[in-house]
Amino acid sequence: MEAREPLKDKDIRCLGHLEKVFDLLDGLARVGCERDRAGNRRLFFNTYCKLVLLHIWNPLIDSIRGLQQAAQLATVARALRIGRVSLGSFSEAPGVFDPQFLKPVVEELSRQVVASAKDPRLDSVQHAITLVDGTVLTGLSRLVKAACGTDGRYSTARDGRAIYGWRLHTQLDLETLTPHRIDRTGARNAGEGRESNVLRRTLEKGRCYVADGGYADQTLFDDIADAHSSFVIRMREDSVFENVLEERELSQEALDAGVVRDAVVQLPNARYPIRIVLVKVEPHPRRVRGGTRQSERVLLATNLLDLATELVALIYLNRYTVELFFRTFKQLLGMRHLLSQRENGVDIQVYCTVIVCLLICLITGKQPNKYNRNIIGWYLMGLASQQELLDQLNRPDNTGVKKRAKDELWKKLGV
Repeated sequence: MEAREPLKDKDIRCLGHLEKVFDLLDGLARVGCERDRAGNRRLFFNTYCKLVLLHIWNPLIDSIRGLQQAAQLATVARALRIGRVSLGSFSEAPGVFDPQFLKPVVEELSRQVVASAKDPRLDSVQHAITLVDGTVLTGLSRLVKAACGTDGRYSTARDGRAIYGWRLHTQLDLETLTPHRIDRTGARNAGEGRESNVLRRTLEKGRCYVADGGYADQTLFDDIADAHSSFVIRMREDSVFENVLEERELSQEALDAGVVRDAVVQLPNARYPIRIVLVKVEPHPRRVRGGTRQSERVLLATNLLDLATELVALIYLNRYTVELFFRTFKQLLGMRHLLSQRENGVDIQVYCTVIVCLLICLITGKQPNKYNRNIIGWYLMGLASQQELLDQLNRPDNTGVKKRAKDELWKKLGV
């Protein structure tokens, strides 16, 4: 394999955007220095975070050694205000740093993010729509197992080898398209690390939690109601409801949205009644063990008893946004490659990746999508010019217009 050419100053672009965060980070320089009685520490918390941000920001830096090489460039060293960094110091550093000190930095940037354009019909939803899901980052089995035991086991490879990793339980705010919070557990989706149990421990007042079938737990429904929040959560299609309190008549708007049933039911031993909404959707093949499976209907459970039926379906339609966020988070921003296998190191990289996500939102002012993700990556790699980046980011979003035109065409054809 041909060796890669050394990085040059011109390869490291857009440091000006990162500098927006540096002033916030510089206040954290003394974090973790309590045991440094000799006063000879040279790699501080703020410096470590700057290097992690640089790794996430530039696709050309794909390893710790590449990061060390980039830090030696005059332009980078001047912008980051850092000196030479040894590989040993960088690997040891996360053990003494507390990632929780990065929360105020994330909160400060979150306040600067302008709310994205959303469907105006959702303005009638009183609670903040929060998309909930989890994603897994695989890690070194020996280190993950040492940190969280069998709870870190995720799957089994074809050769029978156990795969270990971390699960990031994410709550994404639909209005700003930024993470409200991310909690890390072992990758095993069971016990205290089960997705529904993690959400149960982090419930807040005034939120509408939107999630897939992994969160369909009757006791969770009651806990969300006790927290004075709401939910729209998918249930199994073959669920049977013996105690139906009310069958509701469907409006024309609901029928146009594909709704085929709207009812209020009482689940066994539940403290509150729930509303079930059955929606007909376009079949989407899903890979499962033994082949593929597709569904033509989605069964939703909610405690929004008075909200228009079609809006309940619309809320769940936005759930896939969190999947797009994970794609950006792991593919574009490199979260698949962990710079540190220590627990604190993983958390610091997660926080820094969220910071970069917020910077992208502040730069583009738009909802992340595949094209914006690609053009930013190409620009940072030097494959696209600044004008091409601006042209892409300023393109009008005609998605809704095109979709409505397509729907009208199908109606005219009588389909």
